[in-house]
Amino acid sequence: MQDPNEDTEWNDILRKKGILPPKETPKDDEEEVLALQQQSVVKTYEDMTLDELDENEDEFNEEDEAAIEMYRQKRLAEWKATQVKNVFGEMGEISGQDYVKEVNKAGDGIWVVLHLYKPGIPLCTLINQHLAELARKFPQTKFLKSISTTCIPNYPDRNLPTVFVYLEGEMKAQFIGPLVFGGMNLKIEELEWRLAESGAVKTDLEENPKKQIEDKLMTSIRSSLPTQRNSDSEDEDY
Repeated sequence: MQDPNEDTEWNDILRKKGILPPKETPKDDEEEVLALQQQSVVKTYEDMTLDELDENEDEFNEEDEAAIEMYRQKRLAEWKATQVKNVFGEMGEISGQDYVKEVNKAGDGIWVVLHLYKPGIPLCTLINQHLAELARKFPQTKFLKSISTTCIPNYPDRNLPTVFVYLEGEMKAQFIGPLVFGGMNLKIEELEWRLAESGAVKTDLEENPKKQIEDKLMTSIRSSLPTQRNSDSEDEDY
């Protein structure tokens, strides 16, 4: 008699017709298939979103739960970090009506950098350019600009540019007037360093770039001065 479990074309036809029962799967094969299914579940959880992890929670066995929980916490932390980092990222413009909402009530732990400026003042234009670039570099800090007299009535032009730094409605630093910024020679790194000193940004600069410029200038001055020996020689000639 022909074995009903034998892999033959005739047996396949009989199984399709319902004459023969479905082919029995060996126990070893069943265990192997189950193991592969479990591996597939564990392997794919790393590609799941937080919502998908919750939806498929019943499919994971006990051995997977610890690893999946760790992965869930990791994904959650990454998501929170992304949300914080992408809060701002560009420089906004406000008027006096927006001041309380955008500056004083910016939110817990939110640093605000506000530039008071006027169109047509070259140094104000330069600082706006620098701050716009810093806003992209430090998206967790809120960078704002406002035409001075629309924000503070009768604010004197001699005080421009002015940069205020706030945290939770409290002023932490202020930079007022062109002399504070060093004029049109102001570099973006110098402005970044000043904001970092106030706490508004976390810079990767290791030292004040202004100090580097001053050191180079002093070195240049020293090298151009006559040495003591040359001065003594000149005195002997007289």
